[in-house]
Amino acid sequence: MSNAVQQDRSFDLLEGAASSVSTILSEIDVQKRTAADPTQPLDARLEAFEDIYESEVGDTTLSRARNIEREIGLRQLYFKFEGNNPTGTHKDRIAFAQVQDALRRGYDAIALATCGNYGVAMAFASSLAGLRCIIHLPERYHTKRLSEIERLGAEIYRTPGDYEAAVKRSSELARERDYYDANPGAANTGLQLRAYGQIAYEIYDDLRDAPALVAVPVSNGTTVAGIHRGFVSLYRRGKTSRIPRLVAGSSYSKNPIINAFLKHLPICKDLDPLSIHESTINEPLINWHSIDGDLALDAIRLSNGWASYASDKSMTAFSKVIREQEGLHVMPASTAGLLALLQRHKEEPLPSDRYVVILTGRR
Repeated sequence: MSNAVQQDRSFDLLEGAASSVSTILSEIDVQKRTAADPTQPLDARLEAFEDIYESEVGDTTLSRARNIEREIGLRQLYFKFEGNNPTGTHKDRIAFAQVQDALRRGYDAIALATCGNYGVAMAFASSLAGLRCIIHLPERYHTKRLSEIERLGAEIYRTPGDYEAAVKRSSELARERDYYDANPGAANTGLQLRAYGQIAYEIYDDLRDAPALVAVPVSNGTTVAGIHRGFVSLYRRGKTSRIPRLVAGSSYSKNPIINAFLKHLPICKDLDPLSIHESTINEPLINWHSIDGDLALDAIRLSNGWASYASDKSMTAFSKVIREQEGLHVMPASTAGLLALLQRHKEEPLPSDRYVVILTGRR
């Protein structure tokens, strides 16, 4: 994310995700009271939180997009809809995994930086475990999910500068005050990768093998790297006949991972922060420094995948197509991976096989 946003106005982010928090809270009242009660034995709190985690997070819908298949001429296209998670995005996966880890290790507070969706996920998971959630938000950003974060009891601090500056400040505070650091690039990267690896396991459970390809919208790169790691594990254990190609899509000229792939760079190179301009469409995708970018770049290359850019106009248009043809209201930014897939298919028709696209947004 950039510090090039205009100084004289807040930035209105199009989150596009819907939360089922209120419904879930009414269903898990007993477990929540136990997990969040510091007077309870740790084993009891962990058991209660794990029960919530296992019942509410993941196992998201994998549905065949038959109408769009006919429109684009590609058979067996599946949408993995991460909007089925509690707060409406895949961020719940790493939020719950890290809160569980923090609770087990005796932390009483979690620190992170966010511009929206990740903050809601961490605030919700932390509230269930009775942990403080300290969120740094870039001062010029106004997320539509801010009120939701506040209702969940998180402590919000406005931080000068861009998202990367907020991450730096949050990590510094975590070290100084012995908070659990839930920021990307921290010591818990392996835990985040394993949490996103569960997406691969769920796809395998539904298809009973790996698809030919998995298309993913990309920002920091953690999701792409995690999904790839999950499929590598499945393949090595003889569960699948192959490792799918990983395809990444992001906003035009605004992501170091895509830039490195297209320019054949050995590693990701930071972009000029002043060249990055956010919009209500592309904000979830862009940054000048992809924190787990090299891991994602390796995943794309090792799997013989590819990466490409998508414009705001094309992402918006295809989110409308998905809504009209398949009945899913998705975040426009989440269509970036799908658009990278379709661009290649248009240039060089892909063979008949099974293709999976990761999407997020409203139910």
